[in-house]
Amino acid sequence: MLQDVLPPWPKSNTTTGSVLYLDPGRARPSVNFESVATGAFTATYSPHRVIMNDARALAPNLDRRGFALVSHQSAVTDFWDEDKVATTGRAEAAAIVKAATGAAHVHVFDHTLRRRAPDSPRQPSTRVHNDYTPASAHRRVNDLLGEDEADAPFAFINVWRPINHPAADWPLALIDATTVSPEDLVATDIEYPGRHGEIFHVRHNLKHRWYYVPAMQLDEALLIKCADTRPGRAQLAPHTAFESPLTPPDAPPRESVEFRTIAFFPQPEPARSDAGAKRRLSRSSNQPIFNPVRATGLWR
Repeated sequence: MLQDVLPPWPKSNTTTGSVLYLDPGRARPSVNFESVATGAFTATYSPHRVIMNDARALAPNLDRRGFALVSHQSAVTDFWDEDKVATTGRAEAAAIVKAATGAAHVHVFDHTLRRRAPDSPRQPSTRVHNDYTPASAHRRVNDLLGEDEADAPFAFINVWRPINHPAADWPLALIDATTVSPEDLVATDIEYPGRHGEIFHVRHNLKHRWYYVPAMQLDEALLIKCADTRPGRAQLAPHTAFESPLTPPDAPPRESVEFRTIAFFPQPEPARSDAGAKRRLSRSSNQPIFNPVRATGLWR
């Protein structure tokens, strides 16, 4: 059952962690998952130690910070049961996003299970990234659902949660969207079997403010903004896993699931009713303009 955003916890678990940022370079980075399951990277990445703030103490807002923590007890008892995840799990993810955003409808198109184990093809992601660029977000909606949906206001929101046990080992960390600058983001080609995509990798910036959820529980879920065509809102929250020094030595290896969703919203009424104003609105809705520092967005 979905509840309100969790209130701040009185106890702070602020710590430090090392995260992999993209090194400066002129060549366009790329990642290939066609030949290597864990990804073949053409660029280089360097570790930077950052302060990891306790997200529970912030009680982050999805449209300001780019992420939010909600309480939700899943009816799925075994997330490694593909049928249960594809039915109940995806339906729950859609309901969580709809309740949190007020979306008209939510489309869940993918999910990924991760386990930190030598034999797992999907490990926790260890490079700072965002799942989409403005171009690839529009293209993904168009490929999945057609041009009409791609022209509507939408937001890509991931629903991330631990499974089987709390996520004390290699927790997920996120950058506050209000501390990200356009120059930090580097479009990166990504190749999957049969599909080409584009993501953002991220350059180091001392202004980045990082958050994580200490020992995230099974009845908690993180909502992560990856794109949003609506102005005046946080557009993305770059993220990565990190090795926390607060992880107990006997903590089991992290297992998690993330659901990828697209939330659709009603088309805003044009400021002027004449046909020219409508045409200008239609043209401008597809032009990416990025200003995350003021949270006005990738789009206008």
